[in-house]
Amino acid sequence: MPYSTAGISRRSVTRAAAVTGLAALFGFSAAGRARAATQAGARTFDVPVASAALDRTATVRLILPSGFDARPGRTYPVLYLLHGAHDDYTSWTRETDIESFTEGRDLIVAMPEAGPTGIPTTWRSGADYETFQVQEVPALLARDYRASGVRAVAGVSTGGYGAMAHAARHPGAFAAAASYSGILDTTAVGVPALVDAIVARENLAPHSLWGSPVLDLLVWHDFNPRARATGLRGTPLYVSSGSGVAGGLGDWLPEALESLLWPSAHRFTDTLALLGIPVTTHYYAGGGHSWAYWKGEFAASWPMLAGALGLPE
Repeated sequence: MPYSTAGISRRSVTRAAAVTGLAALFGFSAAGRARAATQAGARTFDVPVASAALDRTATVRLILPSGFDARPGRTYPVLYLLHGAHDDYTSWTRETDIESFTEGRDLIVAMPEAGPTGIPTTWRSGADYETFQVQEVPALLARDYRASGVRAVAGVSTGGYGAMAHAARHPGAFAAAASYSGILDTTAVGVPALVDAIVARENLAPHSLWGSPVLDLLVWHDFNPRARATGLRGTPLYVSSGSGVAGGLGDWLPEALESLLWPSAHRFTDTLALLGIPVTTHYYAGGGHSWAYWKGEFAASWPMLAGALGLPE
């Protein structure tokens, strides 16, 4: 049946045509979804983002709520899940059941990339993954995917660093933050060497992250979640970490990594205690720096995250 403009003013028709033209120009469908997005699952889409902060196009993987298209007037809270070092934005859907877990839950899950090191921060060499994740991706989701202003963030390893650093450096931006085996005190003994090793493994220039941990100590301090802990006041927090080799099962590399981060996590939560900032902690014997442990920690932290997002458990 041909479309009729009977009863509609010429101004309305012109305005609708202009809106349609703009949508086509910028690559968005009538529903506001990026046409360039690649569907990776029934509710999962990889969305390219033209990022000024990164000076390139970067990707965020989204899991949309069930019935997203059927409820065009509804907005949704967003759970940001951050990946670890030497991984990418596909890790949470590859390693966990996050797609099926969120089936029937009214939220958007956003998994933005953080570069090859998985350290979502402002790099001395120029890339600004902090701005990409904290400002650019939320702006896109609010504009094109009906995201509300309610956000929570969780991450593994370097993504755990990102979760606490983002929440601490941007007070009030996230309703809750969770870290699973995260790097939570970047200046703790052994941690600068670990961070430098992560950078070196990706063949990036030495000190291209925050500069020298000695000569540029103030910069390292500024990006340190422990040093910025006062910014976490009023934010529900969850921190988990294993002792690694002590009490471990003999899987030496992931257990050694976990052991190295154990003191860092304790220094962070001890600082929170001194500041009178509540945090839920799960410190466990043994454990390795791997998804085998992080999946269970996410499940344990879910009630806190769900409450902050205004969702039933």
